[in-house]
Amino acid sequence: MSGFFASLKSGLTKSSKALGDSLSFLGGKKLSASQLGELEDALIMADLGVATAGKIVENLRARRDLADLDEAGLREALASEIGTLLAPSQKTFVLPDAKPAVILMSGVNGAGKTTTIGKLAKKFITEGKTVMLAAGDTFRAAAGEQLQVWGARAGVAVVSAEPGADAAALSYQALERAQAEGIDVLMIDTAGRLQSNDNLMAELEKIIRVIAKLDDTAPHESLLVLDATTGQNALTQAEAFLKRANVSGLIMTKLDGTARGGGLVAISQKLHLPIYFIGVGEQAEDLQSFDAEQFALALTGATGEKT
Repeated sequence: MSGFFASLKSGLTKSSKALGDSLSFLGGKKLSASQLGELEDALIMADLGVATAGKIVENLRARRDLADLDEAGLREALASEIGTLLAPSQKTFVLPDAKPAVILMSGVNGAGKTTTIGKLAKKFITEGKTVMLAAGDTFRAAAGEQLQVWGARAGVAVVSAEPGADAAALSYQALERAQAEGIDVLMIDTAGRLQSNDNLMAELEKIIRVIAKLDDTAPHESLLVLDATTGQNALTQAEAFLKRANVSGLIMTKLDGTARGGGLVAISQKLHLPIYFIGVGEQAEDLQSFDAEQFALALTGATGEKT
């Protein structure tokens, strides 16, 4: 078992346990077709969503070996179905050819956005890229300070301003500097904003408009960081940010110890966005590329594993 898979499996124990507890009618018994309604309810309770749960149950209903599945067999079957649904969302993140490649990072407060930026910076540095960070969350002084800490850890420059400064102007200055210094990657942190606050979302759109004056193709990636512990609310967030920030990919954090990991399946089915990375802890190595099969195995508590 790989170290990351072990962490993922451990982190999603609450999700797999919640699913298993909901399937208490199994307990080593054979699964009959009449129990599929209860299974569908269990999947919905595990935050996979009504539509996704229905699709999984319909696929299981078509299986000729359905009556022969005990609890272990059902978990394996569920893992296979969920892995298949998630497979189209599994995309390898490739840096754009632009120099600098501008990556806009968005998400609500508490999602782990700033920490994720620091982890990605370390990853890009390891790959031999030069990186610059822009502390565009000027609303919270603590956010800028946190980004400075991560920048120091990764050994990269951080462009910042006083709390309350215009985030769009700071982003413009950062891109200007990155262009002048030949930086490979510029990541722009943005203020955590509730998707229901129109004024704050408008500020995010302003950043996009302003940096486009320097590079009309920027941002080249717009990554949304979602907190796994928010369950179905993460889907609402993703839908709103998709409209206002032209989100091109997702990162799911805080999968270490949540009972709501199934929400990622619902998001992938509804929005069809690439899921680039998932996080299962605070260390830089705890942010890894998304693997649909590994995730499905960990979510269901199936015994199969990918090494």
